[in-house]
Amino acid sequence: MPRKIRLTPVRLLVLGYLAVILIGTLLLIIPPASKISGSASFMDALFTTVSASCVTGLIVQDTFTHWSLFGQIVILCLIQIGGIGFMTIVYLLLRLGGRKIGLKERTFMQEAVSAPVLSGMGKLTTTILVGTLLFEGLGAIVLCFRFVPDLGWGQGIWTAVFTAVSAFCNAGFDLLGGEYGEFSSMTHYAGDPIVCLTIPLLILIGGLGFFVWLDIKRNKLHFRKYELHTKLVLIMTAILVVVPTLVIWLGEDWAALGGHDAWYEKLLSSFFTAVTPRTAGFNVLPLGGAVSVRSVTLLLTIVLMFIGGASGSTAGGVKTNTVAVLFLSVFSLARGKRSVECFGRRLDDNNVKNAAQFFTIFITLIVVGSALLCLFEANNPAFGGEGVTVTEAVFEVVSAIATVGLTMGITPKLTIGSQIVLCVLMFLGRAGCMTVMLSWKAPSAPAAEKPLEKVRIG
Repeated sequence: MPRKIRLTPVRLLVLGYLAVILIGTLLLIIPPASKISGSASFMDALFTTVSASCVTGLIVQDTFTHWSLFGQIVILCLIQIGGIGFMTIVYLLLRLGGRKIGLKERTFMQEAVSAPVLSGMGKLTTTILVGTLLFEGLGAIVLCFRFVPDLGWGQGIWTAVFTAVSAFCNAGFDLLGGEYGEFSSMTHYAGDPIVCLTIPLLILIGGLGFFVWLDIKRNKLHFRKYELHTKLVLIMTAILVVVPTLVIWLGEDWAALGGHDAWYEKLLSSFFTAVTPRTAGFNVLPLGGAVSVRSVTLLLTIVLMFIGGASGSTAGGVKTNTVAVLFLSVFSLARGKRSVECFGRRLDDNNVKNAAQFFTIFITLIVVGSALLCLFEANNPAFGGEGVTVTEAVFEVVSAIATVGLTMGITPKLTIGSQIVLCVLMFLGRAGCMTVMLSWKAPSAPAAEKPLEKVRIG
């Protein structure tokens, strides 16, 4: 008799994301979703659905010129579900339906948002929903002041709403391809104060994480009262915004990029370029083609994409708190400390272990994914038969697994094999590499510990 598969919270989370992807693909593949005659290809629909539901932003077809209003609405819904988590939507529907939320539902919700404890899930869900609507609404209102004069009332308001949701959810989808050229993103608004401040602020707020929101709401601006998680996230975020902004501002060749005459335009574009890899795929500076940013900016972008935002947020990446824990462990080792300490607190050893495991998995997937892209594109005529460069492959793979969406312009040219690789990486990046791995693990009785033996490290 076959063994009954147990539906654990981890497995439900993975299956839920797969269900969202399946439904989204079916909706985008029908004729009304496309502006072209007939329906979109299965691969275009699948890739777009995975990218939207995993809040990545990599696209093989320009969102405005290829997809109809119905298709754009489907994409926006997928972005919203992927941003706040499908379990949050399920939790809301259960509450609206008057159903009592039991222990099972709270456990699923805890797994979906990576909550440390089971208590307070109702309050957390309310904060997520109210905060999301508030920030997205404010962002849309501000962006209307730029997009309505440029695009007209109807298209301007729709573009503002779409962009605000996409920015807050760290997705990177835009609707400016029809006005300023396909795959143009925000390059037309380089140096624009409204766009270059509103979008990055939405990205940062969404990337801080729901637990940081609650902590700040509870303790206001009293930094000393914040939890260690909040302190690490805020400090890492500040460092990863200020330092890259200055590096790009002072090190980029603005004359070659053109269109940046005033110092404040250069600073705003640098700020935008420093924030958007964390992890939303908008860009105001060209990342590929004949005119592109310098190599140091590309390298910095890859590093920022890799790190991403905070745990329990709309952002992807290896997470700021993961990197902080790894650096703290190195500092503790250098100081001769037996445990990792910070702000008068001692970190759980499992935190360091999990951070190292997650970091290792991420690096492994990036190496394997980059190698597969180089292999699949080796004879692609779209690249002149020379294939993609290592930089392009690594950039694309990191952008996919970190759910960023930035590209050096190679995404629409990729073969089906490479697109499938990127789809898998986007799914792993959003659902969680370790979550997917644990979903396959069958429950088993604790095994007896093996004999202890040490190996030499370093």
